[in-house]
Amino acid sequence: MTGVTISVMLADDHAVVRMGFRVLLDASTDIRVVAEAESGEEAVKRFGEVRPDVLVLDLSMPGIGGLEAISRILARDPGARILVLTAHEDAMHAKRVLKAGALGYLSKRSAAEALIQAIRVVHKGRTFLEPAIAQEMAVQQLTGDKNPVDMLSEKEFKVFLALARGQSVAEIAQVMSLSPRTVGTHLYNIKQKLGAANSAELAIVAMRHGLLEP
Repeated sequence: MTGVTISVMLADDHAVVRMGFRVLLDASTDIRVVAEAESGEEAVKRFGEVRPDVLVLDLSMPGIGGLEAISRILARDPGARILVLTAHEDAMHAKRVLKAGALGYLSKRSAAEALIQAIRVVHKGRTFLEPAIAQEMAVQQLTGDKNPVDMLSEKEFKVFLALARGQSVAEIAQVMSLSPRTVGTHLYNIKQKLGAANSAELAIVAMRHGLLEP
């Protein structure tokens, strides 16, 4: 890998996690960390300023979070190469991330070598999926297993996760730049699709499907 230096930006709300990844990546021969961010909003802002080759992004961050950050970054720069590195180890999040336009998905439990490999693959514009998650997605496709959460639109899915984490309609409206009325409409549709009566039941659905980090 000589002659090529891949510039990387790390977006994670835990400073210790970012420091660990920085030490790991800077020890490689061809990867350099050039910027960091601790929220979705900061990730969007810093990406525009630094233009790294690869953005390594966590999903569960304060503010708009990782999924919305992916949407906003790609709206401004369709060629952005994003690798999601998260505690979520489920196929549902992986499918949402790839649909949003990210190129890679890796769990934080993976070995250090997997992260370096994933960054190199994503830098080339190719898709990288953690093998266990890729297998889970393939099995679901073959067996035709349907998850009710899959019926949610992208906006509904983001609102659903925010509600499950305990955010109010007003807070979600402010963070996602939507009117409270629009969020209320999404909430009504989400409850209808998932058969939930309130936010507590939505949280139970999210936990049942591994969508909330412990």
